[in-house]
Amino acid sequence: MTDWCRACALSELVEGEPLGLQIRDTPIGLYRIGDQCYAMHDVCTHAYALLSSGFFEGEIVECPLHAAQFSVVTGACLSGPASEGVATYDVKVEGDDVFVRIPAALPEPTGSG
Repeated sequence: MTDWCRACALSELVEGEPLGLQIRDTPIGLYRIGDQCYAMHDVCTHAYALLSSGFFEGEIVECPLHAAQFSVVTGACLSGPASEGVATYDVKVEGDDVFVRIPAALPEPTGSG
């Protein structure tokens, strides 16, 4: 079962400025690129660090801890030391509200390095 959860107002999501938040006790990073919004699990798969606190440019976010890079569009790991990508979530905008679809039960992150 999945649900759409309101994440924030679209006006709060500024291009080039990631927004980290919790939805259903799950850390989510929101990213705006032009007119598109993207959501991904906010914890690096290498070591615990919030990706939304990292450097973000274009479609790439860099982990603030060890500089692993991830695509905010696909969640793919683009460079190490991480070797696994992060989960991405569907996003929709209705008026000035941004919604993220979060599974009712998420698998535990592996956190492998």
